[in-house]
Amino acid sequence: MPMQYDASPARPGARFLLAHPAHFIALGAGSGLSRIAPGTVGTLWAWLAWLAIAPRLSPGAQGLLIAASTVVGWWACTVAARNLRVADPGAIVWDEVVAFWLVLWLAMPMGWWGQLAAFALFRFFDAAKPGPVRWADGLFKGFGWRGGWGILWDDFVAAFCTLLVIALWRFWGL
Repeated sequence: MPMQYDASPARPGARFLLAHPAHFIALGAGSGLSRIAPGTVGTLWAWLAWLAIAPRLSPGAQGLLIAASTVVGWWACTVAARNLRVADPGAIVWDEVVAFWLVLWLAMPMGWWGQLAAFALFRFFDAAKPGPVRWADGLFKGFGWRGGWGILWDDFVAAFCTLLVIALWRFWGL
């Protein structure tokens, strides 16, 4: 069966999730299996995981975690997309996880309302894909390492847009 160039959500299950370590990572420890809004569920999982992990690490170690998670995620997203035979499956949520970790790492400390605003902004930029996010989403398409990077890249641009809004919000004292 030839591979599809399709962004429609694949519907893997628990068997796929547990069949390979890359699948477990790419599907955000199962959060990508959600039938409703897997990207939002993956981002919620990222938020909770960050709140559990980050206090135990120095800021430098947090940055190293994000860098390592990007490299490992690139591999995992590449493998999972190839095995699902879909270029950018909706069930792959590691891109949301590592990009939202980046937002939280750079924007913290924030109270609960600030984190909720960061979550909402990130989800807006990731889902609506305005301007630069849409550009990034179309830049690296397909299968293999290029496609695996493409899965991550638009979410990093969404994270940058989120951080820009937060920086402007703080600058203007809102």
